[in-house]
This record gives sequence, C-alpha cells and structure tokens, in this order.
Amino acid sequence: MPDVYLSIGTNIDREQNICSAMSALREHWPSVLFSPVYESVAVGFAGEDFFNLAAVFTTEEPLYYVLDTLRGIEDAHGRARSGPKFAARTLDLDLLSWGDEIINTESLTLPRAEILEHDFVLLPLAEIAPESVHPVSGLTYRQLWQQFTGVHSIRREVSIGDVTQD
Repeated sequence: MPDVYLSIGTNIDREQNICSAMSALREHWPSVLFSPVYESVAVGFAGEDFFNLAAVFTTEEPLYYVLDTLRGIEDAHGRARSGPKFAARTLDLDLLSWGDEIINTESLTLPRAEILEHDFVLLPLAEIAPESVHPVSGLTYRQLWQQFTGVHSIRREVSIGDVTQD
C-alpha cells in the first residue's frame, strides 16, 4: 500500500474548512495523520492569508478513486473551479505523491513540483514524514527542508480547534 501525501489549504473560513476537511479525510481514511497547521501569505494573488498543512495515509484504493474522493470533499466544501488558477479557496486538497511512483501524464504529475517550490507545502510534509524520500530527488523531506532556499511565505504555526493529532 502506498503512502499518500496531501497538501491541504484554505483562505476562506479557514478554521471551519480545515477542521471539516480533516473530519472528512478521517471518514475515508481513518489512519490519516496531520501535520501542524501554518498560516502563510497568499501566493500568486493578493488575498487573505491561508492555513496550510499536510496529511498522510495508506490505502489499497486505486489512485483515481482517491483523486475523485478528494475532489468530492473539495466540492462539498464549496470549491469553485471556474475562476483563475490563483484565487481564494474554500478548500484545496492536492495529492502531492503516491508512494515512490513517478507519474507524468497529461492530467497528472507526481510528485508535484510544489513540494520543492513552496515552504507551505514542504515544511508540513517534512514535519509529518521527515525520513520519507522524495521520489525524484532521492532526498528525505527533512533534507529538502534543510536545503530549502525558496521564498518563505509562512507567517506562523497555528493552533486551532480539532487540528492537533488525536
């Protein structure tokens, strides 16, 4: 069973949407673990700050079933897909990697490039899976974080309602 890594983000009703998304993910994958939550500035557009975190779970379900489930959770949270790529989000659930697979198709690239580009993706991932290896670089997420030289958009770690581990 592959380890499935997600990036979770929202900048609309942030606490409510993060807590609700975590509950929905637990319903589908009870073993899911979550990183701490970070507040970060909006990247690519002027907007409210985001809450971001990472999640990991294992599953026997097929990749495209998981993608459809994630999309359904986003839709249930009012995710609008008709606007610009960089815009406010009620909920963004991005599949970051699927085990150690490298996938490059017209509709899907894994691992996602954002892992290496954005601190709000890499830091939570490094915290939840420090010794896991990035399939392309061959480095652990901890090593990647220690070497990160990109733009730092994280403002602070956030403590909110249901966000801490059970």
